[in-house]
Amino acid sequence: MNIEIINQVLVLFSIMIVGYYARKRNIIYDEINKGLTQILLRITLPMLIVSSFNFTYSPELMGDMAVVFLASFFIFIVLIIINKVLFLKFENDKKAVLKFMTVFSNAGFIGFPILLSVYGKIGVLYGAIFNINFNLFIWTYGLSLYTGEKGLKNIKGLIINPGILAVIIGVVRVAFSIPVPSVIQGTLEMVGNMTTPISMIIIGAMLTEVKVKDIVKDLSLYYAIIIKLGVVPFITMIIMRILSIDPIIANTIIILEAMPTGTLCAIFAENTNNAPEYASKVVFITTLFSVITIPLWLTVLS
Repeated sequence: MNIEIINQVLVLFSIMIVGYYARKRNIIYDEINKGLTQILLRITLPMLIVSSFNFTYSPELMGDMAVVFLASFFIFIVLIIINKVLFLKFENDKKAVLKFMTVFSNAGFIGFPILLSVYGKIGVLYGAIFNINFNLFIWTYGLSLYTGEKGLKNIKGLIINPGILAVIIGVVRVAFSIPVPSVIQGTLEMVGNMTTPISMIIIGAMLTEVKVKDIVKDLSLYYAIIIKLGVVPFITMIIMRILSIDPIIANTIIILEAMPTGTLCAIFAENTNNAPEYASKVVFITTLFSVITIPLWLTVLS
């Protein structure tokens, strides 16, 4: 991994430290953090996704997008199958959290800023296609882990998801070569680029919420670190190599799978009263250790 990428990653984690400091000093409190989260999910991230589709239509580009979709769909299926044997000996409440953790990473808050730093707009574009499957599975399989409901009962959450709507707009824009005035494109890019600092500040603030001493004694959390930050991206990398996927497409998917556990792991657990404290610990510990593992994976992939 070259010095430029190392510096970009260090900048991201430095912003995370700013968020941590701001929360500790109560500059950022709960209402502000919730507001920042909504701004990111509903405004800056969707605008970043739409702005990333600033490419001229070509059969090759559409083909690459199809490859991302199919490859990421396959990875999700593989992880769901593996889930059946990874956590057989765990308590049921922890089992739901750990299964969710294995399949769903923090692709939006951390993954997209990393992709933007490493691959630029094309990385975000591929990440947006990956995100279609992410949302498809998280609102069906993911939520069912906590509620026990099967099928597409939760499809409403998928349809109205701002990220999915942004992808649809972006695909239509490219497919029909719709010209976008420079003022609008500039606005999309400027607001979209706010995703990176906002997301890192949110994550930094989140890291203040869990007491480290409560984590040290729970051995299952160390198992979670190994599975989420080591085994999952390794399996993804092996599959990508076997399928001979284009390196940038493959690395995009691997990077997103190498991210720590997504915050929805804790949010779903809280909403269903299914081991919410344990879920918060899983999010915390994988995010904390990802400061070490993300640069390592970027080095491997380089």
